[in-house]
Amino acid sequence: MLTGHHNVNYVRRSGLVLALLLGAVPFTRFKYRVPLRAVEVVPRIWQREAEVLGVVCRYLREVPRCLADLGNGSVHGYRAGRVLSDSGPTGRVGEELMRSFASFFVRTASVPVAELPARPEGWPRDGDTQGFLDWLVHFTERRVHRPNRDRFGALFDAVGVPEDAMARFAAGHRCRAVRPFRLLHTDVHRANVVVRGRRLAVIDWELAILGDPLHDLATHLVRMAYGKEEQGRMVDLWAEAMADAGFTDLTAGLHEDLPVYVAFEYAQSVFPDVMRAAIDLPQDARTEHFRTAADRVERAVRRAREPLRLVDVPDREQVVEALRVWHATAR
Repeated sequence: MLTGHHNVNYVRRSGLVLALLLGAVPFTRFKYRVPLRAVEVVPRIWQREAEVLGVVCRYLREVPRCLADLGNGSVHGYRAGRVLSDSGPTGRVGEELMRSFASFFVRTASVPVAELPARPEGWPRDGDTQGFLDWLVHFTERRVHRPNRDRFGALFDAVGVPEDAMARFAAGHRCRAVRPFRLLHTDVHRANVVVRGRRLAVIDWELAILGDPLHDLATHLVRMAYGKEEQGRMVDLWAEAMADAGFTDLTAGLHEDLPVYVAFEYAQSVFPDVMRAAIDLPQDARTEHFRTAADRVERAVRRAREPLRLVDVPDREQVVEALRVWHATAR
């Protein structure tokens, strides 16, 4: 059983009859995937991952296809190999894998937009990068921050995240260049990457959206936890791969607008990081639990400090006390 933030996956081996029903090879592994009822923290513009995979798997053959969409669960092929996060959440990735990531982003950008499922009403028009950033900011404010204010508002305030946090971000950050919209995975991190031999496959496409390719690169840079040197190298490899593929229009304003999306990733992640740190506290939480949670909160607030223009950032003991108060109230 593999559990993430959004799903729980049961890995099983198919018998002869089940394989026949699924159109799979008998006695191979598959995943039964069940969505978790969790706090909404990231946008999902396509509710059925199977619809997205139906398109993606035609162009990225290494991605496991959806074998059956059962409504409240789904059956997927199983990609054998080493999950990149098994080597740890940080550490060097290496030139070879980074080149593979650059190739992945090019192939994702090559998926025909016309074949993707319909976008939500009012979706930003193609190339409107500032409109896309505005949509992300509004989602964070209206669907993540505001709905959770009743439950977590006192905790947000106590750790230094004010009510007007996203307004502060929007006032200081804008995209300048026009870039065509493409399919984005939006969650390319170590736990979603399976490596086999010299090839990698990026799994879990439920958070895929249509938008500015720099957003996909920015979330990758942050969530992969690259060191400074590798982060710069990854940007260069991405730009080179896009140019070699004839996608120079996707790299317009790279060095001006990429920092905007990196800042947004730091800004929006403070909400899920703080909420998850609090929710993950056990009912009988002890001092070590609160200190571990405080480390997570402190890191999130520290990274969001500049993008959100935070002023009154508490010290570690104050964060621990804020978590104790929230935990006692929530329990």
